Amino acid sequence: MPAQQIQMGRKNSKKTVQHKESSRSVKGSLEITRSGMGFVITDKGEKDILIRPNDFNGALHGDIVKVKLKGDEKSGKRMTGIVSEIIKRKQQEFIGRLDVNKGFGFFIADSDKKMPDIYIPIKNFNGATDGEKVVVRITDWQTNTNRPVGEVVSIMNAEDVNDFAMKSIILKVGFPIEFSEEVLEETARIPDSISVAEIKKRKDFRKTLTFTIDPYDAKDFDDAISFKKLENGNYEIGVHIADVSHYVEEGTELDKCAFERATSVYLPDRVNPMLPEHISNVLCSLRPKEDKLTFSAVFELTAKGQVKNHWLGKTVIHSNHRFTYEEVQEIIKTQHGHLNEEILVLNDIAQLIRKKRFKTGAINFSSQEVKFKLDETGKPIGVMVKESFEAHQLIEEFMLLANRIVAESLWAVKIEKKAIPFPYRVHDTPDNEKLLPFIAFANKYGHHFDISSPEGIAKSFNEMLATVRGNPEQHVLEQLGIRTMAKAIYSSDNKGHYGLGFKHYCHFTSPIRRYPDVIVHRILQSVLAEKLLVDKKMEEKCKHCSERERSAMEAERAANKYKQVEYMQNFIGDEFEGIISGVSSFGFWVETVEHKCEGLVGLSSLQDFDLFDHREDEYALVGKRSGIKFRMGDKITIKIIAANLEKRQLDYDWVITSGLKEAKMVKEKKVKK
Repeated sequence: MPAQQIQMGRKNSKKTVQHKESSRSVKGSLEITRSGMGFVITDKGEKDILIRPNDFNGALHGDIVKVKLKGDEKSGKRMTGIVSEIIKRKQQEFIGRLDVNKGFGFFIADSDKKMPDIYIPIKNFNGATDGEKVVVRITDWQTNTNRPVGEVVSIMNAEDVNDFAMKSIILKVGFPIEFSEEVLEETARIPDSISVAEIKKRKDFRKTLTFTIDPYDAKDFDDAISFKKLENGNYEIGVHIADVSHYVEEGTELDKCAFERATSVYLPDRVNPMLPEHISNVLCSLRPKEDKLTFSAVFELTAKGQVKNHWLGKTVIHSNHRFTYEEVQEIIKTQHGHLNEEILVLNDIAQLIRKKRFKTGAINFSSQEVKFKLDETGKPIGVMVKESFEAHQLIEEFMLLANRIVAESLWAVKIEKKAIPFPYRVHDTPDNEKLLPFIAFANKYGHHFDISSPEGIAKSFNEMLATVRGNPEQHVLEQLGIRTMAKAIYSSDNKGHYGLGFKHYCHFTSPIRRYPDVIVHRILQSVLAEKLLVDKKMEEKCKHCSERERSAMEAERAANKYKQVEYMQNFIGDEFEGIISGVSSFGFWVETVEHKCEGLVGLSSLQDFDLFDHREDEYALVGKRSGIKFRMGDKITIKIIAANLEKRQLDYDWVITSGLKEAKMVKEKKVKK
């Protein structure tokens, strides 16, 4: 019975109370379970609100919705509600099967979340036929019939399992895999040539030595470094960034599309770009031997890395050379090679800036990135561990410097004594709830923390990280230390960046792949042109960009896990050395040393050996009879027993050593006696 009819059947005194309860609305994200029930999770710390399937009103899994509450909040029972408004769709495109009838079709999505079939008029088939795997975009939703209407965006190659899996991952986190015709038409109308009039508006760096340093497989070069020795013995070092905001004008369909995506998504075998390829890889990419429009931060630096002066503004450059990281690392190592003198000076300055940064509060977590060698079909045939070498740090330090100086410069701009709205990149101090258990654990290894101030905590982290480097406990302490850290986000509230040790920080250096950088460029240009851009929706935009970044990371993790499982299918039944990377009440995760692929050793597989208690403070499972510990960071041997691609899940068994088997048999004999 509808709420209005219930109210009409009650006395006036209760009618007023019921009206207040049912008129209250909250905003949150709809999560739909496998059973079809829904729960709305709010961002205000309230309990999840139960939404029955008939009350979704067209909302789908992941949508941001407004919910009208039902029932009495003070009754102690779970609150229920009805979706009254869909504020934002998480996903507009879906992969599934086209089921054709006479004159129309229905699209059945490949999803473990229940959703209605999508009606496809015959004019929207776009060449698809009955039974084909397709990507469909929702174009309309007839709320009176609760029936979504859609169109076929593309037809999938059913035989290309990898392509299907990667596109499914991208779509499930809410990123489209195609650009609309309007966006592509706008892109096609952008002139390829740079006018003389435009060059005259800019500072000309085309005769200054300039080069890029990027991964060997990169196509979008969004940053370049220029180098010039000055007569006073200092160096002019320019950080030149692709001027995306020149080509992507605010308010266009292209701009709206870029904002909605907010980031490129990097998977093992592809990039799902924020901007169409012609902009990413041609117009804006700082390719060698071509004139390019850039937005630059130019520094006068001493040989000791001290910034004497800086200049910010629009420029035009001509890159002389394209380096890979590997080539630059070889030059640093051997001190020989093309432009070796310039590279070595830049590296010396970068290392000095880096050391100073760690001395003044930045935390020195080491990082390793696992990349897969893929064959022509995208199948993994090997694993590479990518580490941060001096060549990477050279670029990193100058990009960090540019980002910091831009943020500091714009923080100083005030309107009525208030800072202008701006998308800072912020990183909060560690939360005590996570930090204190970690400190207690680190104490067991002899590491003591000064928790009297954020600076003291950062210094303690760096001392610990320096001490454990190369020791058996390095992996566990680094991983647990990273987990204590807050997540960096975009915000108009300038809280500073704790991990980098900066009071002011933003993203300026990657506008081809990050929308916040585009916003920063526009605001900076408005300040330089003395036509101040004041955006009252800045915090809303920051939240959107942070959410899109989290979704992209979710897709990247899922795709990497898929490749791990696909690769480890080749080794079912084989044994490998591994390191325990996580512990829970139902088992522990192990990362193989050789492949860096993580799988679960379930508690059920250990029952024949012993029963185990989960000790959270020790990050360990401890045998009740044997006393054996499975603790984060411990090395063990595992056997691969299952690799489920559909679930992206690896299952391992613990391989019991002969010594442990004998000890177990002795204990069992003693117990029997």
